[in-house]
Amino acid sequence: MPRYALKVEYQGAPFAGWQRQKDQPSVQGAIEGALARLQPGAHTIAAAGRTDAGVHALGQVAHCDLDKDWEAFRLSEALNHHLKPHPVAITAAARVEDDWHARFSAVERQYLFRILMRRAPATHEAGQVWRVNHRLDAVAMQQGADRLLGRHDFTTFRSSLCQAASPVKTLDELRVEEVAGFSGPEIHFHVRARSFLHNQVRSFVGTLERVGAGAWTPSDVQDALESRDRAACGPVCPPQGLYLAQVRYPDPVFG
Repeated sequence: MPRYALKVEYQGAPFAGWQRQKDQPSVQGAIEGALARLQPGAHTIAAAGRTDAGVHALGQVAHCDLDKDWEAFRLSEALNHHLKPHPVAITAAARVEDDWHARFSAVERQYLFRILMRRAPATHEAGQVWRVNHRLDAVAMQQGADRLLGRHDFTTFRSSLCQAASPVKTLDELRVEEVAGFSGPEIHFHVRARSFLHNQVRSFVGTLERVGAGAWTPSDVQDALESRDRAACGPVCPPQGLYLAQVRYPDPVFG
């Protein structure tokens, strides 16, 4: 059975997350349903990361197995036709080796988190950003973020529901920048690592927001990390504003 990699973009708001769930809409379920329109029968696809309810993707990657050979562009077009009206799009497709795996072949995942800083409620950006009604100090947040770079025991920033075998991870990038958004000034967090713990990025952002607001110091982030105590973590920020931005593989998949 030929195997195909799919690059997937979606809005997370209507879904209970990536993973197929009984009686709840999921991104996985929407794509598997579209595949069933092309090839009758049950389909099971795998993804590079299982995003939570409300989390978005710009560059999620999944793979599927089909009975027939498809030209990659035609496959993406056919899936997009059958995905309507879900806010899910296949932005690229590619034939891959039979042992290639969207999750296990990945060597890096990149996330983006957006905070909108304004007092007025978000309208056009509603559900796409975390709105806070106060200014944040991006320089102080970067100083706190720098304490988290490298290989650490991230128990403090790990959800109690996390199923990872170890809390030890290597964080390659946690970059904070202020940008001029269309609806107001935004803080963007660019986060990069081979893999992440459950709720790790949202725990980082919620903690660093406290630094930006002046409630924490950058040194408090260091203390929280070294405590290896979930209770020492700052508030976990909401899912809106979080995007799985890109997944990287040893060899480019989509050209």
